[in-house]
Order: sequence, then C-alpha cells, then structure tokens
Amino acid sequence: MELSLKGKTALVCGSTQGIGLATAIELAQAGATCILLARNEVRLKEAISQLDVNSGQEHGFIVADFKDPLSVQAAITPLTTAGPIHILINNTGGPEAGPIEAAQAAAFTAAFEQHLICNHLLAQAVIPGMKAAGYGRIINIISTSVKAPIKNLGVSNTARWAVAAWSKTLAGELAPFGITVNNVLPGSTITGRLKAVITAGAKARNVPEATVEQEWLNEIPMKRFGEASEIAALAAFLASPAASYITGTSIPVDGGKTPVV
Repeated sequence: MELSLKGKTALVCGSTQGIGLATAIELAQAGATCILLARNEVRLKEAISQLDVNSGQEHGFIVADFKDPLSVQAAITPLTTAGPIHILINNTGGPEAGPIEAAQAAAFTAAFEQHLICNHLLAQAVIPGMKAAGYGRIINIISTSVKAPIKNLGVSNTARWAVAAWSKTLAGELAPFGITVNNVLPGSTITGRLKAVITAGAKARNVPEATVEQEWLNEIPMKRFGEASEIAALAAFLASPAASYITGTSIPVDGGKTPVV
C-alpha cells in the first residue's frame, strides 16, 4: 500500500492548531511539503517548526483570513504560479453555537463565505495544477452534522451541508482527471472548538460545563473524545496514492456516535 507523499505539496488551511495542525504534521511525516495557511503569522511560524523535514522538505506558509475571501484569493494566486499544489486540505473554525431560530441572517452569510466560498476559491486555484500534474486530492474537514444535525449548532449545520453538497458535485466533475474530493467528518474532538461549544451549551442552559461534557460523552459508544491526530490520520490516508479510487465520500471519525451511515 503506497502511503508516501514524498514529492507532493500540500496546502493545509487552519493549520496553526487543532485538526489542521495535526493534519500538517501527518502529511509532513509522510513526506509532503506543507504550505500552511492561517491568519496569525507568529503561530504559523511556530507550527512550521513542528513539521518533519526528513524527506528534505522546505515548508512554508501564507497569511490569510477565511473571514475575508478576497484575502484568501489574493494569497493563493502567487502560490499556484510557483508550482502545483497536489493536496488541498480545506479546514477552518466553525460558526458560533446557538439555535437556528435565533440566528441572524448575517451569520449565515458569514458562515457561507468562510466555509463554502473560501473552499471554492482555493479549489479553483489549485485544480489546474492538479490536472497538469496528474495527481490531486481535495479533502474537506467538515463535521458529522452533514449526517445528523448537531443540537445548538444551527448556522454551522446549515453551512456544513452546503459544503458537503458542493464537494459531492465537484468530486463527480473531477473524477475523470484522477482528482479525488472527499470529506472527513470529525466527531467530538479535543480542540478549542469543542471547548467553546460545550461552554456555550452550558451557558444557554445555566448548567455546569461538566454536565454538558458528560452528556456528550454518554452519546459516544467509545466513551471518550477523539484526538486531533486521529482525524488527521484519515486525512493523510485520503491524500495518499492508496486512496486513488475513493472519491465523493463523507467519512465520520467519531467513535461510533453518528446514528446514520
């Protein structure tokens, strides 16, 4: 089974912490050269220092904010002219928690720009190089909410479903070129995002955070939260040559929690 990514270049978004950083670490260990994209230059430099260079890689970074699609587009353009990006990891933080009934219309606009629009702009930028190189992997880090909506995440649920539909459509269009498009669906994973959602849920119900946390754990058959590295492992596999016939999928990594297949 060919898992090596030596000679491949990966653009990893939201890669200064959590699942994004864990994915960059996994890809670098597999031999890929990683270009990290996030909004904080200091943290980007710290993240690069954690990446493996045993395959002679020279990792880099670009600064852009997913809340500003134009900045993302401006940042990616010079990068794609320098050479092909073989692997695109679309990943960014989720919208604020809250019931959908109370959501402001502007929250949906912001969520769609941050997730769907930025993903689309990045994909459009890298696809020509993937076609020319004869190798392409687009991997979207989304959420298990595309299988079953998560309570108190109304805006997020809506935006994630849009990304999943976009991804499935794109997978069909790019399949003839040998470019795969897949979604990784993290369940409850130990990240700052999980902490924020639990805190918001506890505040909304006026109960201790420990109560909400235990309720979440009770719904997971494995009775524990996931590690970012466990999500990253699937992303690295999907990025590899071994996953060449897998496309158009949405795969949960959630300890068995999601009630539908």
